[in-house]
Amino acid sequence: MQDHKLILITLLVKLGIAASVSSALTRSRVFQRLLFSDERGRRQTLGLIAFFLVPLTLGVWVRLTVPNFLAADLSLETVFLHGLLLGPLWAALSAVVMSVPAMLRQEYLALPFFVIVGLVTGIFARFVEREEIWSFTPFIDLSLWRWVRRNLRQPRFDRQILLLLLITGMEMAHGWLARLHPRRLFAIQSSAWWLQGLIWLTAPIVVGICLKIWNALRIEIKLEEQKRLVLEARLDALQRQINPHFLFNTLNSIASLVRFRPDTAREMIVKLANLLRALLRERETFVPFEEELGFTDDFLDIEVIRFGADKLRVVKEIDPATLSTPVPSILLQPLIENSIKHGLEPRIHGGTITLRSRLTGDHVVIEVEDDGVGITLKPRTAVNRGGSGIGLRNVRERLEMLYAGQARFTVTSRPGRGTLVTIEIPHTPASQ
Repeated sequence: MQDHKLILITLLVKLGIAASVSSALTRSRVFQRLLFSDERGRRQTLGLIAFFLVPLTLGVWVRLTVPNFLAADLSLETVFLHGLLLGPLWAALSAVVMSVPAMLRQEYLALPFFVIVGLVTGIFARFVEREEIWSFTPFIDLSLWRWVRRNLRQPRFDRQILLLLLITGMEMAHGWLARLHPRRLFAIQSSAWWLQGLIWLTAPIVVGICLKIWNALRIEIKLEEQKRLVLEARLDALQRQINPHFLFNTLNSIASLVRFRPDTAREMIVKLANLLRALLRERETFVPFEEELGFTDDFLDIEVIRFGADKLRVVKEIDPATLSTPVPSILLQPLIENSIKHGLEPRIHGGTITLRSRLTGDHVVIEVEDDGVGITLKPRTAVNRGGSGIGLRNVRERLEMLYAGQARFTVTSRPGRGTLVTIEIPHTPASQ
């Protein structure tokens, strides 16, 4: 039997080691991926076990070689965790590995006892929901309070209480067996009943600490995944947005051309189908600027047919060095549609839309300019960072979400002389 103060210090250090090891493991991306994977192969499971066994088997060696440093031995708690998270067979395998240092010191009961613990805990975990394991709490008072509150409303069997009793019971059996065969199995023991009770409760607390730390990370990863999915859905909605008035006007134009200019109507149908196909199919978030220009050409061709080549003219001043730059897909169409609707349609004689691109240092500058009536901005100024139309807001929001402040979006409008929309994004060649 050992001194009471030494045992208390040992138990506290044991809790600290459990928290430190479990926190250190969570810093590894590989460990996170293996631990939270829904489906693990044999190699992945062996890799996950290695993350536990390398530091914790070393802890058993430390307990055997360093006098009075018993807190480093977390072999029993590790087998509990493997049984709950990996199943009985993998828990039994880890028990064999964890028992090797003890077996070399003639603690022969360590191997069969740990194997039995791993099998029993693993079999128990198969009848418990995964969320019940992750939400396991080592605090008896809280568990009992939840148990009483739930069973007053709707009586049912609480597996968390059973898990708490299972781990505590295994620890009690561990101590009892070590008492009978002190040289064949190691366990921390005390003659004081209150201290022995703390020893028994240490095992579920250690298991609970590890599960709580990993569950907090699991919830955080899930929240990040949900945020990513929401962001992707919002980006997808913005990307696929197209003005319904454009569809109505195009269909009306096709209807008016069918009888007198069937070839032109057929050409418009083909180009409209290309646009809709591009909007409906799965598209990458970023596409080469050259591909974006091809999509824009179909849109402009339809608009030129609708308005007439004498009323809508298109000028391109494209730097070939910018063609390979990845840009957000369907970036230009809302800007061009905005220029036509708000800038050129009000003019009797139409006007010109100019597309430009150039490299400026490590950024690509893309401009869409028209010589239409301009936009009335509020407050009254020549430059507006945000833009006033739905199409402009669409583009601005996408740039903010995709580039996180690294892109610039500027609208410069002069009433009666036209509007210039300027986009500045980082230049990242497609090969990188």
